[in-house]
Amino acid sequence: MARIELANLPGWAEDDHEAAFRTFLTTATPEDPAHGVMPGAAKEHLETHFQAEMLAEGAVLTGYFEPVYRGALERSDRYPAPVYAVPEGWQTGQSFASRTEIVEKNLLAGRELAWLASPLHAFLLQVQGSGRIALPGGSELRLGFAGKNGHPYVSLGRLLLERGALTPEDVSMQALRAWYNANPEEGAKALLENPSFVFFKPLDIAPELGPIGTSGVPLTPQRSVAVDPASTALGSLIYLDIPDADTPSRLCVAQDTGGAIKGPGRTDLFCGTGNIAGEQAGKLFTTIRSYKLVPRAGL
Repeated sequence: MARIELANLPGWAEDDHEAAFRTFLTTATPEDPAHGVMPGAAKEHLETHFQAEMLAEGAVLTGYFEPVYRGALERSDRYPAPVYAVPEGWQTGQSFASRTEIVEKNLLAGRELAWLASPLHAFLLQVQGSGRIALPGGSELRLGFAGKNGHPYVSLGRLLLERGALTPEDVSMQALRAWYNANPEEGAKALLENPSFVFFKPLDIAPELGPIGTSGVPLTPQRSVAVDPASTALGSLIYLDIPDADTPSRLCVAQDTGGAIKGPGRTDLFCGTGNIAGEQAGKLFTTIRSYKLVPRAGL
């Protein structure tokens, strides 16, 4: 496969190489020579030691974020929607009941970690894979991905698009929320059409850090991406050539995975925590050229 000099990548010169490199160091092994690179020398180091190989042209780029929802540790009329820990006795990799069975048969009773205001909030927390629950009194519960039931993921946005509830020009998180709020009964039924179900665990990490990705390190806003590990190894440096004026091209690090992230070049950008990040993530849907940085031959 043809290799490309990094300096020739569109938008490379304008990128913040130091920010990308700091993110890379959170995943790099202690023996990686990158740890010896002096501050300010990231661009030179990358251009000296790496070239780029195209992963995919026309790959889909979306965004995800760490939502912050109001909730409580006890059920109430205000907070009726549960978020669950793993089933009792369940082991990583085991399959479990579908979403419909879990909800209709109340199979996870007693495994509630928190309660949210809306079933849609609980659903979207599963889609994002992590989140923060703002509790009464000002404290905060952070939840991270603990496992899933092994059923295939079905996109709610895709279902609504196929049924004409959303238009191709407005398939966004914002439009999805507006539709659900206007159609709560139909919305509750639509949620059940995604058989995949995610379980959570409490996280004890500093509030300034991002959620923990599949690679085991806190995610960095605007630099960490979720990829398909079948085609892109976690820890890889990935350059995204993004033809979108609102989302500049950038160097990222593969540090996470996702149920809907399948295929070479398919990428999900971690946008950060809270409402602003959610607005960006909800609107981000574009096609890109995706490149993987590979060590320069002979080095």
